[in-house]
Amino acid sequence: MKSRTVRRVGLSIAVGTALASVAACSSTGSSGGSGKDDKTVGKGTTRVSPIAALRSAEQSTDKADSAKVESSTVLGTLMSMDAKGNLGWSDGISGTLTMNYTGGTMADAMRAAGSTSMEARYLPDAYYAKMGEKFAAQAGGKHWIKYAYDDLAKLGGSSGAYLKDQMQNSTPNQSVKLLLASGDVKKVGTESVRGQRTTHYSGTVNVADLASKNSNLTASQLEGLKKQLTSAGVSTERVDIWINAKDLLVKKVEKGEMSSGEYSQTAYYSDYGVKVEATVPPAGDTEDFMTLLKKQGMTPGSADTATGSGTSS
Repeated sequence: MKSRTVRRVGLSIAVGTALASVAACSSTGSSGGSGKDDKTVGKGTTRVSPIAALRSAEQSTDKADSAKVESSTVLGTLMSMDAKGNLGWSDGISGTLTMNYTGGTMADAMRAAGSTSMEARYLPDAYYAKMGEKFAAQAGGKHWIKYAYDDLAKLGGSSGAYLKDQMQNSTPNQSVKLLLASGDVKKVGTESVRGQRTTHYSGTVNVADLASKNSNLTASQLEGLKKQLTSAGVSTERVDIWINAKDLLVKKVEKGEMSSGEYSQTAYYSDYGVKVEATVPPAGDTEDFMTLLKKQGMTPGSADTATGSGTSS
């Protein structure tokens, strides 16, 4: 029983949380604004073209380095999840998120482990997931699981490499890059988002046509986006973003279909430049994910670990 529970929960976290946390990072937040910001909104909405506005937003968001994050994500029948916390991206992803799993097989696995809420800490070479007391009782008293990004790359061939790349390199302006790459970006209009006046842009990304669109992205950026989307099983994706007067992303909605089912995410960014803290959990309270696999007699990159079969009973 102990072995089965550790295996089920460990593999679920490895596959589900990695994807979900990346999604939270690349799409969350709300930029809680003041009346002053609202009055100057015209500076961010009178661009010559949507492309020019998005290029400015992509650069401004990238340079902001950190933000408060909120997101709601649904990945087919795998999971639905809400996340909140502070994330930074000046040198890879760092920060802390609290994740609440509200549905899907991921929530079932977490419930079996004693809690549907989890703390995740992101550091340059790994992320750490804090499990509940029930899991700790079944894992030698340890509450944290460490997922080294190099180990994630070994889980499932190209999909594992995709996870590693996303965990280390995704930033909030990724959604702006996607919209630039769509080639058919449109200005929808001016709308209020959490008290701020923003400009809404929308477009559909067709992965097959990505490299042929005139998006103002470099060839390497286009190729990287195409590779990431293809690895995740995405063929088309609808992207909507809202930009404030300071050319910062304040809301993003992405909808599409992956090889594992339909997905959607609504995210908000706020307090750009917020202080971000993430410390490595105590070694004595941390179990390495690869060690968990070895205890189960499982080999990284095998069909079992790659598919995340541990999410089933």
